Amino acid sequence: MAAAPEPRGGVKVGVLALQGAVGEHRAALAALGAAPAEVRRPADLADVDALVVPGGESTTISKLIDSSGLRVPLGERLAAGLPVLGTCAGMILLARDVLDGRTDQRSFGRVDVTVRRNAFGRQADSFEADLDVTGVEGGPFPGVFIRAPAIEAAGPDVEVLASVSGRPVLAREGSALVASFHPELTDDLRLHQLFLSIVEES
Repeated sequence: MAAAPEPRGGVKVGVLALQGAVGEHRAALAALGAAPAEVRRPADLADVDALVVPGGESTTISKLIDSSGLRVPLGERLAAGLPVLGTCAGMILLARDVLDGRTDQRSFGRVDVTVRRNAFGRQADSFEADLDVTGVEGGPFPGVFIRAPAIEAAGPDVEVLASVSGRPVLAREGSALVASFHPELTDDLRLHQLFLSIVEES
């Protein structure tokens, strides 16, 4: 694990628990002193200070958001500025536009980026890369890319924090942070630390 974190004062961070690496995100947040809580239905959103949208299959998660009744309340909270971290499929769900997506797939437009699904290839093309992340000290961050998307275009208020072969894979817009890769699948907590710092700033 990374160096001992500062206590986070019990910041309640919801983790969208419909599919994907929910437990790994919860463990990382808890290790940093936050209070993770699973979000499965509208009532679970009521008192969270921030939200993590994990990786998984973006079309499936989108359908589960609809069937669980989360589409409208989640959209309202995101539009109101709820701090959010989206990883892999989470990046796709938070993007303004999605390339190579299904026609019935819906995203929230929380971050002003155009994202291409499976930009680095399919499951067999998964890889790891050391990333130089703006604002994160301690050397390169280990990026785990699995059927990863990439940012094809970004609006003027979006700050690109890391790239692979010239393709942006980590970006921030205000209190929203989106990553093409899976920080929860490593024992490096620095990206979750960065997100909690953003939450505190908010």
